[in-house]
Amino acid sequence: MELSTLIGLLAGFGALMAAVFMEGGTPAELVGPSAALIVFGGTIGAALISFPLKRVMAVPKLIANSFKAYKSENTATIDLLVTLADKARREGLLSLEEDTKNIQDDFLRRGLTLVVDGVDPAQVRSILETETELMAQRHEQGAAVLQAMGGYAPTMGIIGTVMGLVNVLSRLSEPEHLGESIAVAFLATFYGILSANLLWLPIAGKLRAKSREEVESRQLMIEGILALQAGENPRIVREKLSAFLAPKERAQAEGSPKEAKP
Repeated sequence: MELSTLIGLLAGFGALMAAVFMEGGTPAELVGPSAALIVFGGTIGAALISFPLKRVMAVPKLIANSFKAYKSENTATIDLLVTLADKARREGLLSLEEDTKNIQDDFLRRGLTLVVDGVDPAQVRSILETETELMAQRHEQGAAVLQAMGGYAPTMGIIGTVMGLVNVLSRLSEPEHLGESIAVAFLATFYGILSANLLWLPIAGKLRAKSREEVESRQLMIEGILALQAGENPRIVREKLSAFLAPKERAQAEGSPKEAKP
């Protein structure tokens, strides 16, 4: 699980509840079914107008994905590619045929299979980079829906507040209820701003960050696969691929075993 997402939500709502209690209020004061209906219903409606149904229907899955941790295996991938590069230099590319079958990562396995099958290096790069680019585009489409919802929500909140104030003005003959009615009216703005800045926009940002990490991992694999196919020295392969690692990861990799089983 991606703990930062959970911690962020708990911290955000926790701070909100703490502030309510510090002011002598209660959580019940922040409950407004009609305001929630306007904000969330209006936000979803606007999203349906802007995007295809299947992309909006995928929003719950996108939210769930933000709680799933993406564990980078770049160091292990480098060790594996260096090991395979060494074997390919000694025994030839065809010797990797059995090794590729045991590789867990689908993208890496497909790339190495292309190499073993004798596909031209330029075509290997084109195929793998196209697949990576299309993956990034799919990820961006999902994040774009959440980004848009983050823009719609505050506006829907303002609409809800205006509707509430219209209702307040129509009841000026009941001054004893004005304070309560105005408070309820502003709940819509509260829901809109809260959902945008604690749900839609942060999750869109999290998904984009995870997508960038996955793209970087695939770029590492592509460079490693092509270096292996070109018959480069395993030491050169390791140095080239280590550029994808953060300084801390690079230091750890230099102290790790130089061989890894596929």
